[in-house]
Formats: sequence, C-alpha cells, structure tokens
Amino acid sequence: MVSERAMHVLRAIVQDYVSSREPVGSKAIVERHSFGVSAATIRNDMAQLEEEELIAAPHTSSGRIPTDKGYRLFVDQLQDLRPLTSAQRGAIEAFLDQSVDLDDVFGRTVRLLSHLTNQVALVQYPTLGNARVRHVELIPMSATRVMTVFITDGGRVDQRIIELPAETDEVFIGELRAKINAALDGTELAQVTEVAAALPAQFAAERRASVAVIADSLVGHVDAHRSDRLVIAGAANLVRTEGDFAGSVYPVLEAIEEQVTLLKLFREMELDQFGVSARIGRENDEVLRETAVVTSAYRVGADRSAKLGVLGPTRMDYSNNMAAVRAVARYVSRLLGED
Repeated sequence: MVSERAMHVLRAIVQDYVSSREPVGSKAIVERHSFGVSAATIRNDMAQLEEEELIAAPHTSSGRIPTDKGYRLFVDQLQDLRPLTSAQRGAIEAFLDQSVDLDDVFGRTVRLLSHLTNQVALVQYPTLGNARVRHVELIPMSATRVMTVFITDGGRVDQRIIELPAETDEVFIGELRAKINAALDGTELAQVTEVAAALPAQFAAERRASVAVIADSLVGHVDAHRSDRLVIAGAANLVRTEGDFAGSVYPVLEAIEEQVTLLKLFREMELDQFGVSARIGRENDEVLRETAVVTSAYRVGADRSAKLGVLGPTRMDYSNNMAAVRAVARYVSRLLGED
C-alpha cells in the first residue's frame, strides 16, 4: 500500500514521463507540481513507490520511470476519463457520417482513432453471431456472368462475380432474385447454407446447374462473414516510437499483421466501469510485453458486439486514449444502430 501523497507522486511521474520520455526526478516534480513539500519529502515518497515496484531507475543516479505495475495502478486509480473537446467530438461525427457502408465505417474509424491517439488503431469485424440477411441482389453482367451482392442487417455489403454454366436472361435472373429474397429475407446467416441448398429444386432441370452455382455463391458470402479479422491503421506511429522498445519493434508489427494474437487478446479483455479495458506490458503475451492495448466495445444491432481500440508502447497517454476509444466506440454503435 502507498500513501495518498505517494499516489499523487506516481501520477506526476506517469504524466511527466509520458509527455517528455525523460526519467523524472524529485526536483522536477517539486518544480512542475504543487505538492507544497520539499524535494527530500518527494524522494521519500519515490523510495516507497520504488519499494512497491511501481517505479524504477533506468540508469544509476537517474530519475525514475513507471513500471508496468505502476502504469496499471495509475489506470486503475483514474477517477474519470478526460472528456474529448467539442472540436474532437464534432470531427468524429463529421468524418464517420460520410461512411457509405460497413467497410467504409471501419476504414474511417481506424484512420480517425489513429489520428486522435497517435497509436496503432484496430477495429474488429463483428462475428457471425445472430446476423441476418437483409437483401440479396443479382446483377447480370453478361449472358453467363452475374454479380451477387449480399447485404446483412448490420450493414455489411459483400459482392462477388460468378460465371454460370449456361446462358441466362433477365427474366430468369429476376425470378431467381425474387425467390432468393423470399427465402432468405430476415434469415440468420447460420441458416443460409440449408436454405440455399434447397433453391435448385425450385427450378426447371435445365436451370438447376446455374441456380446451384449462385446458391454456392450465397454460402461463400456467409463464409466471408465468419472470418474474425481486424481493420488496422497507423502502424507508422509504432515505428516512430521505436525508442520505447528495448528490442526491435518488428515482432510487434508482425503480430499486428498476422492478427491472431490480437484477436485472442480482444476476446479476453473485459470492460471496466468506464466501458473500456487496458492490458499493459507483461499482462500481454510475450510478443506484446512492451505494449499497451486499450479497447472498448461497439454494438451492431441488438444482438452483436465487437471491439475497437489502440495499441502502442506502455508509455502512452492512457486517459486521452481511453476517452478517445470509448467516444469513438459509442459513436460507431450509434451510427450502426441507426442504419
């Protein structure tokens, strides 16, 4: 346990180190913060913090920097998250409101988060869950080529072009389109395979091969929705902070690109009373042991949710980043809930 004043000293060390990347000494704390005590008293508090392994000296006779444990206590003791400015909130709304579909929403979201936090931004695609079919469109491209467009109730649009085994006409395509939507409208994605398999039997024998190809395409659309993946932006921000890593930053970049470790982490992280979660340093898997990850959840309709967040070095502005992640997640939820 540390005293209340020592806790304030820890906050000062975290804030000063995050802003300057320089170890923080007792004299600097006295000069920058209004503690009303001497540098000797601050040194006693710092000795208590060091004994509790909340701060450490990176070099002999230097100032102190927070440890992973110190950052964790700092985050856990946050009484509130610094609110975003009205300009920042306006920028979020104006930028995301220009989105045209779900892919565009997520692409804009990661670019926006990366800009707000100067970290790597990540958005998890919603998993299959209880998603339902909203509409299927068939667009003739030629006598033997059709584009299938698959739209879910969460606003995700997936399209592909397929080759048919025989020539078709617009009358047939129109009839097939009507039967597909009558069968699939409002159907859970998990049931599409079964419904699609029954489609060929509803048509004349000479049409069944073409219907079967289109039915397979519908199943392919569903499989595309099953993939748990991340949209990422701002990897260059991590390279710019390479000095915060004792070793090479490239294993972290590889983990970001491969996504497997991050997706596992996203699934494990539980939100706190602020609606956010932070995993710091050694709380993460080995490859991410020098990073911090901050996440929040967004909703797609009533039944599905996924996470978005940022990744960077442990020396990050936790209060600002947690507030930004939460604010963007809430706006994405509202945007996807409205459409």
